[in-house]
Amino acid sequence: MSGLLAVWSSSALASGFAIIEQSVSGLGTAYSGGTAAAVDGSTIFFNPAGMTLLEGQQVMAGVHVIVPSAKFTNQGTTNALGQPISGGNGSDGGVVKPVPNLYYTANLGNGWAVGLGLHAPFGLATEYDKDWVGRYHGVKSSVETININPSVAYRVNEHLSLGAGGSAQYMDVNLTSMVDFGLAAYSNSGFQPALAGLASNPAADIHADMTADDWGYGYNLGLLYEFDKNSRIGAAYRSRIKHKLEGDVDFSLQNPAYLAAYGLDAGAAAAFPDQDLTGEITLPAIASLSGYHRINPQWAVMADLTWTEWSTFKELVIEFEGSLPDSVTTEKWEDSWRYSVGATYAPVEQLELRLGLAYDETPIPDARHRTPRIPGNNRFWTAFGVGYRITEQLNLDFGYAHLFIKDAKISKSLADAENLSRGSLRGEYDNAVDIASLDLTYRF
Repeated sequence: MSGLLAVWSSSALASGFAIIEQSVSGLGTAYSGGTAAAVDGSTIFFNPAGMTLLEGQQVMAGVHVIVPSAKFTNQGTTNALGQPISGGNGSDGGVVKPVPNLYYTANLGNGWAVGLGLHAPFGLATEYDKDWVGRYHGVKSSVETININPSVAYRVNEHLSLGAGGSAQYMDVNLTSMVDFGLAAYSNSGFQPALAGLASNPAADIHADMTADDWGYGYNLGLLYEFDKNSRIGAAYRSRIKHKLEGDVDFSLQNPAYLAAYGLDAGAAAAFPDQDLTGEITLPAIASLSGYHRINPQWAVMADLTWTEWSTFKELVIEFEGSLPDSVTTEKWEDSWRYSVGATYAPVEQLELRLGLAYDETPIPDARHRTPRIPGNNRFWTAFGVGYRITEQLNLDFGYAHLFIKDAKISKSLADAENLSRGSLRGEYDNAVDIASLDLTYRF
């Protein structure tokens, strides 16, 4: 029995990554305005102090469609016996996802401003074929968050504004992978030749489907300093949010008739019973510093520096409440930095054109700690956008960005005990991301 349980004990849960797509106008400049631009309600997310620059009341609704591509090429993946694992490259692991935002702000006219934001600050979506070569490391990964962010801001004087907000964040996780039951059965038999065909055979696999969710709470702070009406800097901080996830895992035999032919179907079902689970994850703190300068009525330039505390993600422990042993996964992520610059040009009063560039570091330290659930690497952004004032009250924004991502090598070694049951996944990812966004802002 212990050999069978070891197949599952190395299973991994991957964290979501930060989603910066919280503003359509910001996307056009690669978010180089960040904490200093404060041109619409999305400042609730980036810097609540910026609400003091907004007049009257505003409602803004936007959606960002993220189109990732993650194409894997196998370069010698084997199981613990040194045998090649069958299966293809998994098709494109990228999954198209919409990311919505909704903001409301009100300037109370006495130095105070209030607002409410609904956004998704973290998320993850990858999915591969069930019989791909890396199926024991991951098949489907879906991490979704919804953040409710009430905020308040106060203009201290003509130069300084301060802001703060609270966050009530819901996280929902769904992760699946295959379990190499055939390898365990062959090993437990003492490597009987009659069972050799079971090892890493998709027909002998067990599908593991884990779901869990939780509410977590945090806060964000912001500062905006205006040197004059054309120049300002902004700084903001979003706190860590800790989630204590609770859920369950469901197991299913992929080919019961195949296992029944070997008399193993009942044993497989008994070894992997459905059961409850718990786990903890701490999403990172984020700090940003931005500058904004309007050169003349037509041109403005901006720049941003953002730090994300991904070093909180060192390892993850999943506790199963049934017969399975706890799962410990080593991540060793590192803090990351993002650098961006941008500009806007208004040829006429109703129209604004935007351009931006950014460089986004990956928190993944090396190929050994990269997983197919998050196969990312350093990214270079190119972005443009358009803002058009339809009426005095209604504004339409569009943004587009393409992310060039450095090829990402993955090298999961059998020298790490957590990979013995899943194999030494070796290969390279060809990644890219396209983002298209649209929003409407209504002022009254």
